[in-house]
Amino acid sequence: MTVLLRFLPFLIFGGKTPEFIEYLGKVLPYAIMGMLVVYCLKGTSFETVINWLPACIGVVLTAVIQIWKRNTIYSILAGTVVYMVLIRIM
Repeated sequence: MTVLLRFLPFLIFGGKTPEFIEYLGKVLPYAIMGMLVVYCLKGTSFETVINWLPACIGVVLTAVIQIWKRNTIYSILAGTVVYMVLIRIM
């Protein structure tokens, strides 16, 4: 069954990938990153600096590394590690 599901797009579309699928491949990573930011910050309390500062530093670091390195795994990993360290020491 798994093999069939993996070969099905090639059987349906032949050798040419539709333009809409290529468009989604270019746009979805950025949309997913935006959704992750909203999801991660939805429970953040902005009453005191200690509550929101680690999250904002993590988000900014993730954005900077993503712009600099263009590697989603590095940017998410670095932002997560820095955030986890900051919430432990603050």
